[in-house]
Amino acid sequence: MTGFPGSPRLLKGGIVLADARTGAIGRVIALQYNPDTLTRTFQPKAAGSEGADRSEATRLKGPPVETIKLEAEIDAADQLETGDRAALEVGVHPQLAVLESLVHPTARQLQSSRALSAGGSLEIAPMLAPLTLFVWSKQRIVPVRLTELNVTEEAFDPDLNPIRAKVSLGMRVLSVDDLGFDNKGGSLYMAYLNNKERLAARAAAGSLGPLGLTGLP
Repeated sequence: MTGFPGSPRLLKGGIVLADARTGAIGRVIALQYNPDTLTRTFQPKAAGSEGADRSEATRLKGPPVETIKLEAEIDAADQLETGDRAALEVGVHPQLAVLESLVHPTARQLQSSRALSAGGSLEIAPMLAPLTLFVWSKQRIVPVRLTELNVTEEAFDPDLNPIRAKVSLGMRVLSVDDLGFDNKGGSLYMAYLNNKERLAARAAAGSLGPLGLTGLP
């Protein structure tokens, strides 16, 4: 945001961690700089397959598998210039650690799992992670699972603390097929889908003329 009074407020994309049952917000991770590009890929879940009944050819089994990829930059230059204590002492380690915590169970969870195993528990449930939401404006709030996290540290201070880095995030959108309708994440996915349909309804209707057709053969 610039100092010009008429300049718009720049929103940031980010990640919100919430309780999977109640939706209570646990942590908000705002990207320092919005990436220039956002790549989204859709893999339809078609009912038809080779040798399947012809009546299934145009049917869909459920929501597509949607993936999101982005590359974000983290830079401590401004903080170092203003004498920020954390940046001076550890660079961008805190920002990187928060992102890395998205793919790590906590130390307490690991210790608890170890204790259960040592106690002879025959079955130990996988460690529960918070509900992870990717937020890219109020139009896109989707539950996701991180599938990829790549960190490239590009500059260091004299103590080898990183002071500039690029982070590549790969995420898979979790639909009601993954979470169910009664889960908080499932309801957020349905809100995302309903909003997408409302936006699609606002697109101008096309006609056959620009395609060089007056009708179908």
